[in-house]
Amino acid sequence: MQKSTPSALLPRLSVMMFLQYAIWGAWLPFLWSFLAGYRHMEPAQIGNMFAAGAVGAIIGPFIAGQVADRWFATEKFLALSHLVGAVLVWQLSTIESYSGFLWFSLVYGMVYAPTLALTNSLAFHHLSDRDAQFGRVRLWGTFGWIVVGLAMGQWLHFAHAQDVIAGKADAFRMSAILGAVMGLYCFSLPHTPPSKDAMSNATLDALGEIRRQPLITLFLLAVPVSCIHQFYFVHTESFLGAKQASAPAFFKTLFGEGGGGLMTIGQMSEVLVLGAIPLVAKKLPRRTLLAIGLCAYALRMELFANVDSLPLPVMVTLVLGIALHGLCFGCFIFVAFMVVDEETSGDVRASAQNLFNLVIVGIGVIVGSLIAGKVAEWASAGGEMDYHKLFSVPMYAAMACLVLLLLFYPRKRPLAAVAS
Repeated sequence: MQKSTPSALLPRLSVMMFLQYAIWGAWLPFLWSFLAGYRHMEPAQIGNMFAAGAVGAIIGPFIAGQVADRWFATEKFLALSHLVGAVLVWQLSTIESYSGFLWFSLVYGMVYAPTLALTNSLAFHHLSDRDAQFGRVRLWGTFGWIVVGLAMGQWLHFAHAQDVIAGKADAFRMSAILGAVMGLYCFSLPHTPPSKDAMSNATLDALGEIRRQPLITLFLLAVPVSCIHQFYFVHTESFLGAKQASAPAFFKTLFGEGGGGLMTIGQMSEVLVLGAIPLVAKKLPRRTLLAIGLCAYALRMELFANVDSLPLPVMVTLVLGIALHGLCFGCFIFVAFMVVDEETSGDVRASAQNLFNLVIVGIGVIVGSLIAGKVAEWASAGGEMDYHKLFSVPMYAAMACLVLLLLFYPRKRPLAAVAS
């Protein structure tokens, strides 16, 4: 008989997710415009910053996964990681040199990136019904991103109206404060011990398991998909900031200055999608949900690329494109983490989650950031950014990924059909 989840546990895990993603959402949407407009870095240099921060997701599976699966309680590892990360990210608000910012980004990525997968594995460990409960817990991470994004937008609007670009340094300070709170909070999370009975290397065991279908196809597709995902976070805030300058005044009243606040529309739609996942996860095959996510990726980039030529008003087109983020994230990345948990054995799940995290916010972000920087240079060769050229590249890439998914991802019945 399946054990039930204590009612008090869901709020505790929800607070964990809220803080986990608020830490990241405080600074990520503003990084490109801050470094370009205030630190005066070139597109290729900024691409290197995003890539450096993703190196942590490369190292994470070989350290954090092994530690959490074999040696050290997950909640304590999370606590120490976030406390150290809070100190590091605070420094990014004041570092002016390219090399200094690059090295601190590298170290911070090594500390923060593994915590993304470990919060997932901790939640999976304690939830009795993954399909019904994880979506409700994880959507609080989206709430965290929304709250901090709106807070930063309003802060820039009221406290830094005279110099919005310089004010974006406060995003790192806000992230540091949230990181310190998260570090202390993690000590109160439910105990998640390592599997002491297993003596093998958890990462090697997980590598053995992901060579099977459907994981091998999912992992290979995740590389280009995460590159496409990174295009959105690298370039959208600057793109929206430029378009928002001529938008009706109420957009600034609601979302503040810059494009970061406006981007929270994507997280709002993400809340709706994550809330709906438990209702459809047992009815639709995982393959179908993943395909919906890839269609959303392609459509979002098509809307951005052709925003000035479509018959809809510009801001309506932009809002629709931003809102597609919910389907992009919920139906591909969120569902993919569920597939990883379903298809791996219990004593290597933290390592398997970290390996997928390696692809999503490690390899994919590194490659995607470098490509995004190079494409930006190509699209702005005439001195002004050509957003049609810029966003057409990830649009066609998403369409190619959809074709590959339909060709190689195995057909499976929904879980409800399997259970019956």
